[in-house]
Amino acid sequence: MGRRTTKIMTKKTKQKKEKVQVEWDRLKAYPIEEALELAKKLSKTKFDASVEAHFRLGIDPKKGDQQIRTAVSLPHGTGKTIKVAAFVSADKEKEVKAAGADIVGGEDLIAEIKKTEKTDFAVAVAEPAIMKNLAQIAKILGTRGLMPSPKNDTVTPNPAQAVAELKKGKVSFKNDDTGNIHVVIGKVSFDTNKLVENFNTILESIKKAKPAKSKGVFIKNISISSSMGPGLKISNR
Repeated sequence: MGRRTTKIMTKKTKQKKEKVQVEWDRLKAYPIEEALELAKKLSKTKFDASVEAHFRLGIDPKKGDQQIRTAVSLPHGTGKTIKVAAFVSADKEKEVKAAGADIVGGEDLIAEIKKTEKTDFAVAVAEPAIMKNLAQIAKILGTRGLMPSPKNDTVTPNPAQAVAELKKGKVSFKNDDTGNIHVVIGKVSFDTNKLVENFNTILESIKKAKPAKSKGVFIKNISISSSMGPGLKISNR
């Protein structure tokens, strides 16, 4: 009896997968709501996979005046807990810790990173006054995409606020060497409406960041995917 039940369940699972495959068209451009629903169905990971948005931009990534680098707070966060380091003066340490910073320090933290080259954090925040001291580890942080910058609000006179926003779901992103932007907008477990709102927030942020020197079509293509899932094209918006 148990064996027969297993066969039936296996057959149902197979039929469900086949149905999803029929619904998915690699060449079709989907409305964002439909694409997100399908991306969730096509997710095959056993863990709660991330949902990612990919933007192909009409910029020349080799030109400094066409670089995209910005930050935005997602209304529903990303579903990920990020580890934040705060490079601050002694009088700010208590408040950034209260805001949720995981690693806090000034000269001592800089010296430790310089010695060990270990950076056990996903994003760094710094006070403007301490930036000159970060020059000692600029190469370590820079090659790992961890160098604080005023462009994404991680260099600020109010580091506690920056830490709190990052913990609540503020994301920083920039174009890669091919002129594309890849950013997480949530998890497969999120309600579709929340993913849509996060996506629209990212989209508007990218539109506002359009470089003045960028000519022609700025956003050439958009796709959505889950971690390790196929890319789904998004219809023109």
